[in-house]
Formats: sequence, structure tokens, C-alpha cells
Amino acid sequence: MAIRKIFKEGEDILKKVCRPVTKFDANLGVLLDDMFETMAAADGVGLAGPQVGICRRLAVVDTGDDRLELVNPVIIESDGTQIGPEGCLSVDSSKNCNVLRPYKVTVKAQDRTGKEFTGTYVGLTARCICHELDHLDGILFYTKEYKDAQ
Repeated sequence: MAIRKIFKEGEDILKKVCRPVTKFDANLGVLLDDMFETMAAADGVGLAGPQVGICRRLAVVDTGDDRLELVNPVIIESDGTQIGPEGCLSVDSSKNCNVLRPYKVTVKAQDRTGKEFTGTYVGLTARCICHELDHLDGILFYTKEYKDAQ
């Protein structure tokens, strides 16, 4: 495993819509392992492909309660709302802000072997999934700032 460079705001890859993962091989497993290691070293709870220079639809999340690898993820259902603070390993902390997100999401994705799964997540894990999936569409969290939150 290796710690990868985290791309920062202003770099073009963070503005791109990512392509699906089509090759499920040992290299994908290494990439996902590297992403978990990179995220942990940076004290994060989520990391998406473009943040490490890979324009593919994949992300990792580790909130302490849930540890997920999400390949080709799609939110298929959401419920409720939550407003809370967000930051990002790719964005200066001066842009941290409150963001409105669903409280509960159901996501369909694949694992590193290509096996499809569906899971339902709440609270921080749901927030992280939404944040990371936004990265896959070139969206940064502060553009969704909930301006009325305290």
C-alpha cells in the first residue's frame, strides 16, 4: 500500500465527471487499499477517485461505524434531512461550512471484485457517501452550503 497525492481545489480533475470502472482486477484492489491508507493518513473519513487523480467512479468511506468501498455507486433512495459541518481533504479548511444532506441514503454499488451490493446508511456515513459521490460528478461541497444554518 502507498499514500497517494491528494489533488487540491483548482486542479482540473476535481471538476470532471468521472467514468465508470469497467476493469475489476488486482490494480483496482491496490488502488482502493491505497485510498484507504491515504485517507487515514490525512485524517479523513472519505476519499473519491478524482481526489487521488483517478477519473473513475469510485470512493472509500470509513466513519468508524462503517468502512465502505464504493465502485460505480448510485444513490437509489434518500430520506430525511440533516444539516452539518463539512470539510474536504481537497479544499482549504477556510471553506468548511454547513451543508444540507439526506439523513438516510440507500446506495447501490460494486465491490473491488465487481460484485454488486445495496446498503442503507444513516447520519455521518450517509453524509460522507453524498459528499464523495458529488466528487464523482465534479461537485465540491461548499457549492451546496446551507446558508441559513448556524
